[in-house]
Amino acid sequence: MPIPAPRRSAPVLAAGALAAALGAAAAPAQAETFRWAFQGDFQALEPYVLNETHTLGTLSNVFEGLVRRDKDLGIEPALAESWEIVDPTTWRFHLREGVTFHNGNPFTADDVVFSLERAAKPGSDMSSRVAAVEEVRKIDDFTVDIVTKTPYPILTSDMTDLYIMDQEWAEEHDAVEPASVKAGEENYATRHANGTGPFMVTERQPDVRTVFVPNPDWWDEATHNITEAIFTPITSDATRVAALLSGEMDLVYPVPLQDAPRVEAAPGVEMLAGPETRTVFLGMDQWRDTMFEGSVTDANPLQDPRVREAFYRAIDIQAIKQKIMRGNSYPAALLIGPQINGFDPALNDRPAFDPERSKELLAEAGYPDGFEIGMDCPNNRYVNDEAICQAVAGMLAKVGVQVNLLAQPKSKYFAKVLAFETSFYLLGWTPSSLDAHNPLRDLMSCREEGQGKFNLGGYCNPRVDELAHAIQSEIDPEKRQAMITEAYSIVKDDWGYIPLHQQPLSWGKKESIDLHQRADNIFELKYVTVE
Repeated sequence: MPIPAPRRSAPVLAAGALAAALGAAAAPAQAETFRWAFQGDFQALEPYVLNETHTLGTLSNVFEGLVRRDKDLGIEPALAESWEIVDPTTWRFHLREGVTFHNGNPFTADDVVFSLERAAKPGSDMSSRVAAVEEVRKIDDFTVDIVTKTPYPILTSDMTDLYIMDQEWAEEHDAVEPASVKAGEENYATRHANGTGPFMVTERQPDVRTVFVPNPDWWDEATHNITEAIFTPITSDATRVAALLSGEMDLVYPVPLQDAPRVEAAPGVEMLAGPETRTVFLGMDQWRDTMFEGSVTDANPLQDPRVREAFYRAIDIQAIKQKIMRGNSYPAALLIGPQINGFDPALNDRPAFDPERSKELLAEAGYPDGFEIGMDCPNNRYVNDEAICQAVAGMLAKVGVQVNLLAQPKSKYFAKVLAFETSFYLLGWTPSSLDAHNPLRDLMSCREEGQGKFNLGGYCNPRVDELAHAIQSEIDPEKRQAMITEAYSIVKDDWGYIPLHQQPLSWGKKESIDLHQRADNIFELKYVTVE
């Protein structure tokens, strides 16, 4: 049976000029300007440029997919009103009629076919989201079939932030091909946007500010009262918190954990906190036969599981929790947390912190005096990211491994590590599908076409690949869970990664602002009310 959409209001007018947007009748009468800040800018307005939560989350205010997540992270209709499974490998989506893009162009099946095919092209960082898709077929102007290579029970979960672009607009502005962030490329879509979502972009100054205004012809019902929303990236933690406390900003995140008590005590502001679905972890280059950045020139120590285990056991996760995260992190032994479908608590036992055993393992592997290694870390992406990396470097130094840390703004960091130019790195991952298969495919599968896209260290175990392929199409929940447990057990036993923790959500806002904090750290303007 088709899955029905909730009742929505239909658009009446085509998107007009800025003045019309500012006077959008869809918003409540007392409209306001809303200002918020994050620790770094989102990468671009191009919706396939980077498979990263902050970029995709910010763009969710401008673009929409066939489906979306509700406040509780459940799946609900968006540009598709309903869908059904026609046969084991064919999903039929019935599209919402009467929807227009911000420039007034009508939304049709042609845009869906164009967008999903575009997402698979070179330059796209979202190709893994459509790796299971064999064909996107237009049935009529408002019906599309998505044919998968095998049965794929989590297709809709994979498509929540796979946004639909306007084919006519992309062709008009020579943006048919995605611009690769890895190659430093740009096209018209990098700095301009034309979505169907609740907000339109009227100004974009990268690393300075981006201005959003309501879309007066959005197909859904507007519940916010924003006239204008201004986003400002503020890298400095102290400056970001000061902007909140002074009243300059209505919302800032993340609030450094050491500043949370001060924010809580300040008049007129408050903290929003809780566990995030993201797991922060360390990855190691196991692909190259010689080190990319390090002192060993005739081998790659990280190909030896004893060395990887030594790294793991040298890290005092409780010290990181207490001293760096102020007691607010959730130590992990897997690359997924308890909120993710497929999580097996029986596997979430972390190997003991044991620096003496680390030294023994390094000696057994032929490195009794240790070695030097380069490490890459962002300094404006995750909660206390650079401080975590500094702590890890200090812990490894105690067992003889000298870490040369390179901490950079995320734009430079991602450009480097996404080109696989790293020996040792820190990364955070929220499965977009909120399912255990996503990290198996993107992080733990061998780097081949359609999989392992973010497996930056090149971890590879054929049995894990075999299980990942089987999990993708298995519809029996018990069989699927058994395979997930086996795959995660293998990666754990291989010392393939070093999970650290699920980081906390840490937002500071004015008490006069009402908004919703999603567990995946995506911020949506459509829920904001300014009193």
